[in-house]
Amino acid sequence: MAKTSIPQGYSPLLGIYETQKAIGLLKRLFEDRLSGALNLHRVSAPLFVSASTGLNDDLNGVERPVSFDIRGVNGTAVVVHSLAKWKRLALKRYQFHPGEGLYTDMNAIRRDEELDNLHSAYVDQWDWEKIITAEDRNVEYLKDTVRAIVGALRDTQAFLRSVFPQLSVLPEISEEITFITTQELEDLYPELTPKERETAFVKDHPVTFLMGIGGKLKSGAPHDGRAPDYDDWDLNGDILCWDSVNNQAFEISSMGIRVSPESLDKQLTLAGCDERRELPFHKMLLSGQLPLTMGGGIGQSRVSMLLLGKAHIGEVQVSLWDEETMAAADASGIILL
Repeated sequence: MAKTSIPQGYSPLLGIYETQKAIGLLKRLFEDRLSGALNLHRVSAPLFVSASTGLNDDLNGVERPVSFDIRGVNGTAVVVHSLAKWKRLALKRYQFHPGEGLYTDMNAIRRDEELDNLHSAYVDQWDWEKIITAEDRNVEYLKDTVRAIVGALRDTQAFLRSVFPQLSVLPEISEEITFITTQELEDLYPELTPKERETAFVKDHPVTFLMGIGGKLKSGAPHDGRAPDYDDWDLNGDILCWDSVNNQAFEISSMGIRVSPESLDKQLTLAGCDERRELPFHKMLLSGQLPLTMGGGIGQSRVSMLLLGKAHIGEVQVSLWDEETMAAADASGIILL
């Protein structure tokens, strides 16, 4: 069931076509800033991969990929959920070196997504990945990368405000980033759910990097689900911003330093996913045939919502919506694309 709620009195700052112009400018600007900050090169990306390779992102392990057959091709194709694993293999194929990376326009379908103001079945991200050294696999390197991404976001917002002055009523993205672990967050708010903790904390710390997602906390449950075969659960996190339109914490990026052979071995066992060791991608990783990397996905529609002050993701992307969502939008006088 959908959980769409349009804030009372909400009115878009930009009209429907002006929004489209702003999105086009935003995407060009942010790609330029991001690629420059992280030394990334643009590459093409798949919409679907073979199910037998183990390359598709399993997300929380329960989502069903869209699958189909292709005439003359053996096996089943699955539409990607994200490109977390594919990018690492691509870096090897492109023969990139430490300090170099790639980014791509990623389009995906997540058929089991619960529809609300921030979620739809269609996913669009800037997926990026770069090669790092063994010495780079530490928290400080992770934090420096977060600062670079937030800097690119701030630069993009500043330029958009100069072109569309009406956007200046939105809060400026803070230069100050608060770093906190999921265990520290649980210790602060033990009675709240994970999402409630995020909202309580990010309200007072409007740009937060929440670290350590995937492993179990002292309470016995993880803060949020993470597949065991891409992020190192001790070296990952989410960039959260304060959504001043909907008054909630707002994830714009999931990212992290990727698993090494050692951490993959450990996390597959902890997650009860030892059968994945026989998949081609996992065999390569466990045997040390893939480079050490870090990477993430940055939501294009999420960034558009944040920088353009939108209440619903359907105002910045085209998707399919249930009747309840369409009725809520119609009652509020907003147009879902």
